[in-house]
Amino acid sequence: MFVIHVGSWLLKSGFHIHTIKFRLGILCSALMQHIELFYNSPCRLYAYNHPPENRGIFFMFLLYADESGTPTGSDQEHFVLAGVSVFERKAHWLSLELDKIAARFMPSDSRQVELHGSPMFAGRNFWRKFPKEDRLSAIKDALRLIDGRHYRIFASVVNKRSISPSDPVYSTFQQLVTRFDYFLAREHTYFNNTHRGLIVFDKTSKEGPIQSLARDFKVDGHHWGRLRNMAEVPAFIDSKATRLIQLADLVAYSIFRRYERHDNQFYKIIERSFDFHGGVQHALAMLSR
Repeated sequence: MFVIHVGSWLLKSGFHIHTIKFRLGILCSALMQHIELFYNSPCRLYAYNHPPENRGIFFMFLLYADESGTPTGSDQEHFVLAGVSVFERKAHWLSLELDKIAARFMPSDSRQVELHGSPMFAGRNFWRKFPKEDRLSAIKDALRLIDGRHYRIFASVVNKRSISPSDPVYSTFQQLVTRFDYFLAREHTYFNNTHRGLIVFDKTSKEGPIQSLARDFKVDGHHWGRLRNMAEVPAFIDSKATRLIQLADLVAYSIFRRYERHDNQFYKIIERSFDFHGGVQHALAMLSR
């Protein structure tokens, strides 16, 4: 097990790493995910200011998110933004289960295998040499890992034509981030489980507009109020670096296929894995006029 001690702005760990200046909650969380992924070992973060007896442990909920469909163009009717919420101490173990699925296709080096819905479904590029049945089974097995209790789905679907000229990215992100923020507030109010949240997007997503929207929603407010439980603006990571971004891609693609292609074979696996409370589904928004 790796143990990271954080004192003021100095990061020390069991292997050599340069001194880094960082914001405590965000970059430590991202670093923990990379350590657990690449060293195949759980990681714990101990953060403190002097004197040493004031030490504590910081954790947060991470929402790994990705998109499916295109926000512009008339060749597709829908655009989807979706994510999987993971308590950060469980992220390592979920990644290991996804590694096992990837290893079916390259046992010698499963890290070279990326799990993405569209190429897996269509059999493009790397996936061309594998039978369709095996590819679809891998998608379904990955989706079955999302149990709706430890791992929850948050998603927003927009019919682009029906909300035109509104921006699909603005509309779907507002729904996604506010529903995740509401979940964090509910955890505090009903279960005395107080944590901050961080959304982690694929690096290929709309980084500039999304970060700007997150700042606006936190400072100036959104349609229903103001964000109060986000640790920072969303982070953007290359999907090659983390299995959980790849899982978010599979979720977004599953939802997209349901609305765009009327194909429920993947969606029916995850339909009970959205955030629920009191018998009410809070985490899927379908936007149209």
